[in-house]
Amino acid sequence: MKTILKTTIVLLLVLGFSATSVAQNNKKNTKRTTVTKTVTKTTTKAKPISRSKVTYKTPTRKVVSVRSIPKSSVAIKHNGVSIYYTNNKFFRLNGGRYLPVVPSVGFQIRTLPVGYKRVNFNNRSYYAHNGIYFVKVNNYYEVITPEIGTVVYELPEDVEKVTIDGARYYEFNNVLYEKIQVDGTRAYEVIGFVEN
Repeated sequence: MKTILKTTIVLLLVLGFSATSVAQNNKKNTKRTTVTKTVTKTTTKAKPISRSKVTYKTPTRKVVSVRSIPKSSVAIKHNGVSIYYTNNKFFRLNGGRYLPVVPSVGFQIRTLPVGYKRVNFNNRSYYAHNGIYFVKVNNYYEVITPEIGTVVYELPEDVEKVTIDGARYYEFNNVLYEKIQVDGTRAYEVIGFVEN
């Protein structure tokens, strides 16, 4: 009887130890599968958003004009209108006063404004300054419209907060920006355009 009892205890101990070692081996042999997803963003030509769908935080904008600009300013004719460029700003003469303006697409200057930022998107280099985008064309820098998906890290000085279908965006020169995060840093992505 003692031998049967001893044999049973030994068998139970052996089975107990072997069961735990099998469980540990199963844990070690468990394969982990990592799935990596690649998100490909395709840019498409967006249909402009009707201005009637855009609600501005401040319904009217105050336009500040100046009586004179420095004599060192450069006058550049574009589409029959003289645009004056001085101190990184653009002006148009109207009724004896100078109004700040954003140059239209196709406008060209010889040197980029001081403080411009280089923006790379879709294998294309832009130069951005205060919401105006340029590309190098021959010996000039030409104003262009940014592509949808272009990301910048700061907004223009005169950007306006807008609401479209309950969502908040930022608008400058008919370009709509959405606040995003890029590697933990705040950035703004071009998401569309407002119809003139």
